Amino acid sequence: MVWLGVKILVLSYGVGNIFSISNALKRLGAEVIISREPARAGGFDALVMPGVGSFAAAAENIAPYREELREKILNETPTLGICLGMQVMFEESEEGPGRGLEIFRGIVVALPPSVKRPHMGWNTIKRVKDTPLMEGMEEAWVYFNHTYYPNPREANIIAAKAEYGVEFPAVISEKHIFGTQFHPEKSSKIGEQMLRNFMKIVKR
Repeated sequence: MVWLGVKILVLSYGVGNIFSISNALKRLGAEVIISREPARAGGFDALVMPGVGSFAAAAENIAPYREELREKILNETPTLGICLGMQVMFEESEEGPGRGLEIFRGIVVALPPSVKRPHMGWNTIKRVKDTPLMEGMEEAWVYFNHTYYPNPREANIIAAKAEYGVEFPAVISEKHIFGTQFHPEKSSKIGEQMLRNFMKIVKR
């Protein structure tokens, strides 16, 4: 099934490679807009925030349109944050200075020094609460590339967990807002299914 008529803004905020997630969404039939600022993107049905890079750089780059972006996310725009894109939805990070979007309360912390960092490669995630992003799956084998992870104040937003030296949130889910600490666009068929599930959410 393709999702013709679904228009998704992939936010280009100067961190990471935006093209792999853009291509993955296009393969599913979505119309993808790549833009730095939501206001310049025109109308769109959903927002995807990718990212591989530093929290400080991301926070600095989104600062000029931070309130506009917050309003879009909080105003029921289906949103998916991937890796750093999920982390920047929190308040702050141990990685460096900068103010996150504060969609969720909590800080981003480092994986323990007892493990090799970054956590790079395939790992299992286990669902701990129902979320439409993981419809049809209890566990999944997905691809990670990170050194930091969010530590939410409200544990009820955690939808799936993974373990690498410590148990950490792998999926967050709250109403229309989702985040993955892993990269669904690099996670083969399981990742593709999660993106399909996100598209279903957008179409509802």
